[in-house]
Amino acid sequence: MFKHEHPYPPFIHNDTTKLIVGTLPPPRFSTGELLEKDVDFCYGSYYNSLWLYIDKIHNLNLRYDNSKEAIDERKRFLIDHNIGVCDIVESAERDNIDASDLGMTNIKLRDLIGCLKQYPNIDTLLFTGGNSKNGPEYFFRQHIKPYGLELKRISNDIPRIHEFVLPNETTTTIADRNIKTVSLTSASGSANRAIGSMSSYQRIKAKHPEFNTFDFRVMQYSAYF
Repeated sequence: MFKHEHPYPPFIHNDTTKLIVGTLPPPRFSTGELLEKDVDFCYGSYYNSLWLYIDKIHNLNLRYDNSKEAIDERKRFLIDHNIGVCDIVESAERDNIDASDLGMTNIKLRDLIGCLKQYPNIDTLLFTGGNSKNGPEYFFRQHIKPYGLELKRISNDIPRIHEFVLPNETTTTIADRNIKTVSLTSASGSANRAIGSMSSYQRIKAKHPEFNTFDFRVMQYSAYF
């Protein structure tokens, strides 16, 4: 049994307005056995590709290696754009040492509601995956139940958008907060088959045969990054 613990603390600042929420990075980030193009930071797996999409959207010319400079480039982007990262899984156990969300058991979640209360400028959660079992939206729905909160659907188009109200518990002079959640298509390669079956992707692909799943994510993510 492999105890898979998240290697990175939440990356949040007082002026953070959007929070990226995933599950766990691949186990090699916890064991320190990085690949040549991995970056030792949130979403640092070269094969996850989140930073490749952001790089393409903003023409950042990021480094993809184990250097401190590569980490600093990503931190600087997040700070400049008021974006934070707080994956929802703190730890899990695995029979197989892989990155499968479905392979996680005995899962310990982070207190995202506590983070939202601590950082009052956050108004959007960007889930790097949907409501499939052991995905970030799936876990978040479990996490908010004890608080008496629920997600209200705003749009069922992809990416699906929900909203919930976070009550203010400190003073009557500050209004409750409406927080939006956006369930982005996962950046992992395993989601490519699902993208290929989407009617929206197929329509664009029919008109532009060179259009691919990378382009689809860049198009989708550009609205939120």
